[in-house]
Amino acid sequence: MPTPDTTITAPTRFVEAANGVRYAYRRFGTPGGTPLVLLPRFRGDLDTWDPALLDALAETRELVLVNNRGVSSSSGTTPATIADMARDLIAFLEALELRSIDLLGFSLGGFVAQEVALIRPDGVRRLVLAATGPQGGPNMHGWRKDIADAVRKDEPGAAELLYTFFKPTETSQAAGRAYLGRFLARTEDRDVPSSLQTRDAHYDAVCAWGVADHAKLQRLQSIRQPTFVANGDADAMIPPSLSHLMGGLIPQAEVKIYPDAGHGFLFQHHAEFAADVNAFLSA
Repeated sequence: MPTPDTTITAPTRFVEAANGVRYAYRRFGTPGGTPLVLLPRFRGDLDTWDPALLDALAETRELVLVNNRGVSSSSGTTPATIADMARDLIAFLEALELRSIDLLGFSLGGFVAQEVALIRPDGVRRLVLAATGPQGGPNMHGWRKDIADAVRKDEPGAAELLYTFFKPTETSQAAGRAYLGRFLARTEDRDVPSSLQTRDAHYDAVCAWGVADHAKLQRLQSIRQPTFVANGDADAMIPPSLSHLMGGLIPQAEVKIYPDAGHGFLFQHHAEFAADVNAFLSA
């Protein structure tokens, strides 16, 4: 059951699913209603989310954070395809008996969220796609060299995160430094870093998902859930134009682009994004 904990105090829990994976997760927030499951970014884990964003979301709903197979403190080997990641996430949902959820996917997590919504349409009530793109979309086959080199370092640090996630303006960089302080605030029961195997599998999956294929874009028309698509206006990893593309192809989609922001717009504009997500999920 959800707890009165916050992002910083919620304990890490474990559940073993039918696929033999022991999933690490945290569950907290306001009881009642449809739980919101959050899927993290490339190499992301339970502690790479912004506590300010999560606590604002948790004021009105129950949150479930999870490490998918092989990621950080979850067992197993990380798969190299989005389809396999989606199947693994479904196994986790079944283990917790979560039969109806709202789903928020950030970046690579947004790829997985789209796939889950297509595989199990009856299990996803509403969908939030943040800083992400559709399978087969243009200009998505891997990241440009400076971005890929930064995020694929063995141990990327603050400099790499500020460079890749925030716009090179004074205001966006200041917001990035503030985020760094918030997400490092948890000092006990922190998640373990993701492995290099996860890094490589995630990037293989990113590249395979991003091979340009116009036919695969038609899959978006089968996402029938109300969908909120959002990004920053200067995302260097996933072109914001792809948010508009998804908005045009998903039948019940609405799109918002946040100003002066990059890939980490949801951390820079955490209060506004949380309010937008809560309003969308409550509509």
